[in-house]
Amino acid sequence: MDEMAKKVPSRGLLGGVRNLPRNVWAVSVTSFLMDISSEMVINILPLFLSNVLGVKTNIIGIIEGIAEATSSLLKLFSGWLSDKLRSRKWIAVAGYGLSALAKPFFYFANSWATVAAVRWIDRVGKGVRTAPRDALVADSVKSEVRGLAFGLHRAADTAGAMLGLLISLVIVWMAQSSRVELGASTFRTVVLISLVPGFLAVLALILGAKDVPVADGHEMPRFAFRSLGKPFMIFMIIVGIFDLGNSSDAFLTLRAQERGLNVVGILAMLAAFNLIYAVLSAPAGGLSDKIGRRRMIIGGWLVYGIIYLGFALARNAWHIVVFYLAYGVYYALTYGTTKAMVADLVPENLRGTAYGTYNAVLGILDFPASLIAGILWQGVGGWQGFGASAPFLFGASMALLAAVLFAAWKPS
Repeated sequence: MDEMAKKVPSRGLLGGVRNLPRNVWAVSVTSFLMDISSEMVINILPLFLSNVLGVKTNIIGIIEGIAEATSSLLKLFSGWLSDKLRSRKWIAVAGYGLSALAKPFFYFANSWATVAAVRWIDRVGKGVRTAPRDALVADSVKSEVRGLAFGLHRAADTAGAMLGLLISLVIVWMAQSSRVELGASTFRTVVLISLVPGFLAVLALILGAKDVPVADGHEMPRFAFRSLGKPFMIFMIIVGIFDLGNSSDAFLTLRAQERGLNVVGILAMLAAFNLIYAVLSAPAGGLSDKIGRRRMIIGGWLVYGIIYLGFALARNAWHIVVFYLAYGVYYALTYGTTKAMVADLVPENLRGTAYGTYNAVLGILDFPASLIAGILWQGVGGWQGFGASAPFLFGASMALLAAVLFAAWKPS
């Protein structure tokens, strides 16, 4: 058995889920509601930029990359601050609140610069909330069920994404039926309806969650990567290599449209992807508690590499649909598992800093990852790029490299 694996009581998946503490459920409900709000808008935002505002993929890559990279520094700071204050909840509430307040301004956006500004504010909110929220989940459970707790959170988050996509699908279908390109009025209708679950998410966290006492360390946390320990540093280097090839999912949406899928078809595909992700997340998290995080992550990255190779070679719209559904399996295997492994590698009093560092490094890498993808696809300046397959071939190569390195690493 993997050295990072933990012995788990044999009470079954459903019994384990029912026994998870209130904080895990409160955070899960909050993520469920916020993802309804976010996914209604974010998945059609690249189509709004491309179809309505006429923005090229390299600019879309810059918008996505800057938004994620800017929020990344806040993820690091908010995680460290939650360790320093020994408090997670209210920092997370502030982040969710900022994202909820930003979304109405998408309604008034009529240029890519305005979209970029609103997207930036929304990601700042995510940067503020992510590390304290993850640390609150880790603080609330024992290591034996940590994978299950993060798996349940991902399942709720993804179920919200699926519902948000279904709502968007219904709105788009009623507003413009089978039109290939997204209309401006349709986008603005989606934005208005998305505001309700966003504000309910903030309320759910305020009323449902409680801070957990955090054990005092021998010294106060510092902004020092080295203080988190060598195993965590190696882990982050390998994960960073993988993430450099993991560009924004906006490029998958654009690839689907480029292969002939209309807006309704894209939303239906995304909803089905999230259904698979939601159904498999909790079982995958529970399985990582039994067989070890490394095995799950390596397997997930290999699946990712195969899927991205499929995106590169796809000739028809249905090829994209098949591989995008398989993409949900990759997410279920790895997303919650990697977050659980972060808590395995660092002391309790440094979890906020560790989650902040984890999310910050990946968020910073999102900028070059998305920029590289956009340039590989459509080039820059007078150069026309390598075409639509190029960013996905690059992503598959980086996933394979990261999986090999992770398999060779033996953490103590």
